[in-house]
Amino acid sequence: MVTQSQDPKCLVVGNYCHDVLIKDDAVLAESLGGAASFISATLDGLSVPSHCVAKVGSDFAYPVDHQPLLIPSSKTTLFRAHFSSKISRQDRVLKRVHACDSISSSDLSFNSKFDFGLAVGVAGEILPETLEKMIDLCGLVLVDIQALIREFDAVDGTVRLVELKQTDFFRLLPKIGVLKASAEEAPYVDVEEARKWCCVLVTNGKDGCTVYWKDGDLQIAPFPAIQVDPTGAGDSFLGGFVAGLVHGLAVPDAALLGNYFGSLTVAQMGLPEFDYRLLERVKDEVERRRLQCLGCHMGQDDGLNFVKPLDHEEFHTVLSKAK
Repeated sequence: MVTQSQDPKCLVVGNYCHDVLIKDDAVLAESLGGAASFISATLDGLSVPSHCVAKVGSDFAYPVDHQPLLIPSSKTTLFRAHFSSKISRQDRVLKRVHACDSISSSDLSFNSKFDFGLAVGVAGEILPETLEKMIDLCGLVLVDIQALIREFDAVDGTVRLVELKQTDFFRLLPKIGVLKASAEEAPYVDVEEARKWCCVLVTNGKDGCTVYWKDGDLQIAPFPAIQVDPTGAGDSFLGGFVAGLVHGLAVPDAALLGNYFGSLTVAQMGLPEFDYRLLERVKDEVERRRLQCLGCHMGQDDGLNFVKPLDHEEFHTVLSKAK
């Protein structure tokens, strides 16, 4: 658990949600959701101090370590994820039922700055002005593309995606440090264009992830997992990735840590619970690698080190054993 005496290094911005998982018209589970909740859980597990700005309605009923902003006149954002056993693929149909208030730039009033900022809205709550304020406040801003390209059907709330170039966020791309997208979202980004401006992370589920930057790309190995619920896996990936950066890891190792926490999340229903002993082993190994990498500056781009460490595969082996 992160103690209150620590200065937060990460600013996490995105509303908490109430998630309802439905399969063949039967409710499987109801749980706390929203990218901010999954990312905060991962950062807390890896002892990374963070501050979370999230809004909820008066109906919010979950105990959380990072207290949200209560909007009495609104309802908490609610999503229903519909799965069907008749469809062979693992896709879900996601519908937004309620949406809490947007997070404005005035909600980000801080006297100090943050090393990292994560813009991780899920229901359209992050505005262009919000992202601009985060860019001013944070040394490196990481954005989950779902915060920028989701639109919602006016009748039933079904989520659909639009091209990034069609949004008011596109002009801010050169000021973003890292853009994360799933394989399904990547076609709406134009990765070849985006990589000229920032690092792009594309998650590929059971196949791991790919890191793109202007001078190259790397495929990062996955960790086997039996999928129980895909909800939040990409969020935990992003939390693991930024935790790796906070601890001084090179981008390939940070992405591997992201894959690791994504695999832990997909194997559980709803918000994951991480085993304490596992977390301690992971943190010990991350600290060992941090000390080992002190002074490594080769292959840096905007402060990110893209050089794959010689013992990268060994890191994968150590994490696999901890799991």
